[in-house]
Amino acid sequence: MPGMIEMRCDGPVLCFGGPYSNLQSLQALLAEAGRRGIPPGRMLCTGDVVAYCADAAATLDLMMASGIATVMGNCEESLAAGGADCGCGFAAGTACDRLSQDWFAHASRQVTPRHRDWMAALPRRIEVRIGGRRLMALHGGATVINRFLFASAPEAVLAAEIAATGAEGVIAGHCGMPFTRLAGARPGGGRGLWHNAGAIGMPADDGTPRGWFSVLTPEPEGLRIEHLALDYDHAAAARAMRRAGLGDAYRAALSSGLWPSADVLPPAERARRGRPLAASHVLWPRAGHGAGGACTGLP
Repeated sequence: MPGMIEMRCDGPVLCFGGPYSNLQSLQALLAEAGRRGIPPGRMLCTGDVVAYCADAAATLDLMMASGIATVMGNCEESLAAGGADCGCGFAAGTACDRLSQDWFAHASRQVTPRHRDWMAALPRRIEVRIGGRRLMALHGGATVINRFLFASAPEAVLAAEIAATGAEGVIAGHCGMPFTRLAGARPGGGRGLWHNAGAIGMPADDGTPRGWFSVLTPEPEGLRIEHLALDYDHAAAARAMRRAGLGDAYRAALSSGLWPSADVLPPAERARRGRPLAASHVLWPRAGHGAGGACTGLP
């Protein structure tokens, strides 16, 4: 079973999740990283390289060639094992569950034994050392790979998840929405961090076609966390889905910015559907440097 690897970073780290077989979004992200002077060795993906969009094989090829540190997502776990479904955690019979059958079958047809071997070898956790802090990158929750944890999760829930990793903070994926929360007290002072960079391959249900990523930068006062939008050629990604014969629901979401279903959303996130997110930042302070704050990227 894949275990854990370690990243030690002395400069900004670019984090992202959910390429979701969206080749155009991954190409745009790599170009953006290049403009920012961030090499692949300081990039981190929180999993689900393969999902809703058309180009599973090409997206995997690009990720594999890049050498970007990547956490195993539930989609990689299932595809590597030859699973019958995506293992996303959708309740049986819901719209998300029904829609997943189409794209998962398409992705499973595209991936090769070489791709499956790469996915099977991905670590379930990546320890990130940056700015004197120890973070744990994972996909969903500390013990459940497909646990949905959104910005509205109770602080006690996030604090317990952080504590279960043994780290000072968590970099997570899976839920597809960008947010940062400070949660729980840390031994020696300060608070724990729960950070989700969002996804690049599907919009954040905010009524815009943008994807989301983040940049974590060590500073003397603490770790600066920026939530940043990714513009890319979403129309080309949608055309690729049409050529692949994929259904309309997720293809339409690429331009509308609205998910085809709110099945997995808690009430607070349902209430914010269609409201454009704003680029934002938060400082996770070192102990003794102030209380800090919370950032959700919401208007």
